[in-house]
Amino acid sequence: MTAPEPPSSESGSPRPEPGDGGHGDGLTPESGGFHTWTEDVLAGPPPPPVDTGGRTRFTRRRDVVIAIGLVVAVAAGWVLLWQASDLKATATAPRSAAPSPAPPELFPPSLGEAWRAESPATPEPVAAGPVVVTAQDGEVIGRDPLTGEPVWSYRRDLPLCTVTAAWQNAVAVYRSDGGFLPDDAPRGDGGCSEVTSLNGEDGSRAAQRNWDAELGAELVGDGTYLTASGQRLITTLRSDLVETMEYGQVPAQVVPDRQPRTGCAYDSVFMNAGRIAVIERCPDDLADRLTVYKATAKDADRPEVVFSEVLDSESAQVVAMTDRLTAVALPDPARLLVFGDDGARTADVPLQVGALRQDGPVAETVAGSGAYHWHTGSATVALSMEDLKPLWTVPDTLGPGTLFAGRMLVPVADGLAVIDQTDGSRVGTFPVDRGGYTGPVAMSTIGPIVLEQRGPLLVALR
Repeated sequence: MTAPEPPSSESGSPRPEPGDGGHGDGLTPESGGFHTWTEDVLAGPPPPPVDTGGRTRFTRRRDVVIAIGLVVAVAAGWVLLWQASDLKATATAPRSAAPSPAPPELFPPSLGEAWRAESPATPEPVAAGPVVVTAQDGEVIGRDPLTGEPVWSYRRDLPLCTVTAAWQNAVAVYRSDGGFLPDDAPRGDGGCSEVTSLNGEDGSRAAQRNWDAELGAELVGDGTYLTASGQRLITTLRSDLVETMEYGQVPAQVVPDRQPRTGCAYDSVFMNAGRIAVIERCPDDLADRLTVYKATAKDADRPEVVFSEVLDSESAQVVAMTDRLTAVALPDPARLLVFGDDGARTADVPLQVGALRQDGPVAETVAGSGAYHWHTGSATVALSMEDLKPLWTVPDTLGPGTLFAGRMLVPVADGLAVIDQTDGSRVGTFPVDRGGYTGPVAMSTIGPIVLEQRGPLLVALR
C-alpha cells in the first residue's frame, strides 16, 4: 500500500518529510500507516498586548445607556403590574381597637339609641372581635361599639356582595365581573368571588382568596367553616380561606362524576358541626330532596354525603342542625321534620305559626341558652338543642332575637320583648321607636350594646 501524496501548503512551499525535523506522528510507509503533519502556531515571538486604553468593565457610554434602559423597563413593568393589581385598588387605614366592652352584670332598666350607621352590605349585625362592622359600597368599617366612631377601614374598588363575622374577623365578599365568559355561561354575569378576611382588632388583612360563590350568595358558618349559598353551587372555606368543599355545578371540573347529582337547584342551605344541609330540587325527583354532607373531604370537589332523602313536599327549608340531627320545616300544613344521621325521621311535629315565609336561602336562626331560636317569618320558635323539637312559640315577631344579659330579646312591632327562655312567656317590653320601619329585624349584642339591623340601617341601643 502506497501513502497518498501530502497536500501542499497555501503558500506553495512543500511540507517537511518524515524524519527531517518536522512534527510528524511517527508513522512510516513501512509501518503501513498514514503520515500526518501539524504546524506549531506558537512558534515565534508572542503578539504584542492590545491597548484597551485603560477601559474597565461597564464604563463606556453605551453600557451606561443600556443599564439605564433596563432599569426604566423594569420600573415600567412594576408600574403596570401595580396599576392592575388588587393592592392599587385597595385602601386601608388599620388601627388597633380598644378591648371588647364587658357585658352588663345586671339586666338594664331601659334601652335607648346610642348611634346608627348605614350598612346595606350586612344582612345582620356584624361584631368582629372588639368592633362592630358596617359595610357599604366597597368599604368595610370597624367601629367602636360604644360610640360608633370608626376605628379602622378597608376599601376596594369593587362593590360588596355581603359581609359577615367569622373566626373573630370580618369576612368581606366582593363582586367580580364575568371576565371573558360568554353572557349565557353560568357565571357570565359575574359572581361574588373576591373574599377578604380582616382582623377584627385592627382591620389588617388576615387572608384573601378567590372562590366561586354565586351572585346573591348568603353566608352561614359554624365557627370552623364558612359556607356560601348558591342556586347551582355551594362553596365552603376554612379560616385561611382555602376552599374545602364544592357542591353542585363545579366550574371547569377536571374529573367528571365526582358530584352525587347534576342539574339540581338549591333553595335552602344551613350548616353546623362541620356538616352542611341543603334542600335540592332535582329534575328526577317528585319533591324536594334533603341532603347532608361534610364540610371537608379528601377531595374538595367530591362531597362525602352523610345521607340524602326525598321529602314528601316542596318549598322545604332547613332551619336548624346539631352534630347528629337536622330540622326541616314544610308548609301546607306547617310542620317540622327532624332527621337523624341515617336519614330516618325522629320527629314530625305540627307548627302553629301560620304561613311559613322564607326570605332567603339561609334560615333566620340563632343560638340561645339550650335552644335554637328560629324565625318563621311571623313568629319565633325555640327548638331544643337535644332533639330539635319545638319548646315554645312567640307570635307576631320581626326576627329570631338575641341573648342579652341572661334574657332573650325578641323584636316586636312596639319594641323589644323580654322573653323567659324556659317557657317563652313575655316578662316585659323595651319600647323602641323604629321611625315607621316595619320590616325584618336581625339582632346581635356586643358588651352592653344591643344591635338591630333594620334593612340597610344598623342601630345600636344601650
